[in-house]
Amino acid sequence: MKRVMRILLFLTLSVVLLVSCKQKPVEPKGQTQLLLGTVCTITLYDKSGNTEFDLAFDRIDEIEHLMSIHLDDSELAEVNRASGVHPVVVSEETFTVIKLALEIAELSDGAFDPTIGPLVKLWDISGSNNVPLDEEIKALLPLVDYKLVVLDEEASSVYLPVQGMALDLGGIAKGWAADEAGRILSEHKGIVNLGGNVLVMGSKPDSSPWRIGIQDPDNGRGFYIGIVDLIDQTLVTSGPYERFFEHEGTIYHHILDTETGYPVVSPLTSVSIITTRSVIADGLSTAVYALGPERGLELVNRLDGIEAILLTEDRSIYVSEGILDGSVALNITNPEYTIVNK
Repeated sequence: MKRVMRILLFLTLSVVLLVSCKQKPVEPKGQTQLLLGTVCTITLYDKSGNTEFDLAFDRIDEIEHLMSIHLDDSELAEVNRASGVHPVVVSEETFTVIKLALEIAELSDGAFDPTIGPLVKLWDISGSNNVPLDEEIKALLPLVDYKLVVLDEEASSVYLPVQGMALDLGGIAKGWAADEAGRILSEHKGIVNLGGNVLVMGSKPDSSPWRIGIQDPDNGRGFYIGIVDLIDQTLVTSGPYERFFEHEGTIYHHILDTETGYPVVSPLTSVSIITTRSVIADGLSTAVYALGPERGLELVNRLDGIEAILLTEDRSIYVSEGILDGSVALNITNPEYTIVNK
């Protein structure tokens, strides 16, 4: 009996010792910088020092200096200056992102088109409150044609054959940067948020999925229509509420119609794409918004490993097949919104 009591006492002490030695949860650590024209925040939920943050932000900054249409010394700016003159040799990285952008343009029948650059500069949505003249817009439309871009894989060169053509990678480079930051921080658990491009690394420290909110486009940040559960995935949202100006009672937003040259007219207020690569989600979110609910969902449902959540002005929700069958968990938290394509 005494032997049994000694064993029980030993086991009890062992449990107490294990509990007392259990490590406290690591406090999340985050840093924010203004890069790629947006607020970039990285939050890590395990042990980390400043080195990890520095490496990730330096990588994002490097991508901006390669692919920004707004920096005169970027590789992209050099490609655009040489339009109609000669090909430009670019880094393997810039070449890859341009190639991906053209592939998404092909998938979407040009609804997403990286040669939208001349129209983006003309509208200057973020810096101007002026509506361009109709004749100005029409004069630039012939320059918007992704099929004209000439890529030479062997030489790693890009050529825009018509003078005045210009590439704009603003609809895809942010996704590439999120993927690269995630690659650098892949040994950690955390979240990369590049102004609406959200990428989660692994699961939460307790092994449960990250719960990421889908923003309510009718309200400010912090208001959600629902929550999705993600592990090692990305969620990218595009919508007209992100960048716009109002002129004489009309709202003009930044997602331009590649056929008319004007902002896309659509019942959609938001498109969220869920997949494993933020660069793909970035391009597709713009493409699906431009295509509209029916054509947009048709495109998503043709692609493996891609899911979508589409919101409309009447607060309807259209979702892709993987969300309907529960492959991706979506919990609607705003009762004013309803899934209509069940």
